[in-house]
Amino acid sequence: MKIGIFGGSFNPPHKMHKEIAIELIKKDYVDKVIFVPTGSKYKYKNNLLSDKVRFEMLKLMCNDNNLEVSDYELKDHVVYTYETLNHFKNKYKDDEIYFICGSDNLSYIDKWKRGEDILSNNKLLVIKRNTDDINALLDKYKDYKDNIIVTDIKENEISSTKIREMIYNNKRVGNYLDKSVDLYIRDNNLYKGGI
Repeated sequence: MKIGIFGGSFNPPHKMHKEIAIELIKKDYVDKVIFVPTGSKYKYKNNLLSDKVRFEMLKLMCNDNNLEVSDYELKDHVVYTYETLNHFKNKYKDDEIYFICGSDNLSYIDKWKRGEDILSNNKLLVIKRNTDDINALLDKYKDYKDNIIVTDIKENEISSTKIREMIYNNKRVGNYLDKSVDLYIRDNNLYKGGI
């Protein structure tokens, strides 16, 4: 089985996150996707909702058998991506693990904690952002070209930041969120304190 690991803050999780996962499955890049929300111990994130709330929203969004949510990074200390990938490779020893990332993240992945290990010891499924020069990125990481798979899936301009701004400004966001996530946000009055 091919398993995609999709990390992020998911603050909030939106339709594009789910669409990327479903497209990766439909196009046979992977057989299932595991969403792994970043723990709140990452101090650089502004207005990051609690681990519990973001985890709950992801569970609401992942109502498909091939989409799962893991709480592996939701700990009382920082968990780095290389640790997460090693965890899933150990957990699913007989399966192939792929790290799903946007081309924006690929552009500086070598600066991440043990980024070289991520590049050399893992397969990456890259989702192209409209503004990124993918050929320049592939040239930058030519030593790892066998581990980098640029998908034919493109990310659109939906962003969690934009959604938070819209909620803060009392604009409707239902078109960008799964209905269950939209209701959860409204029922719990989330993101009203700012972006």
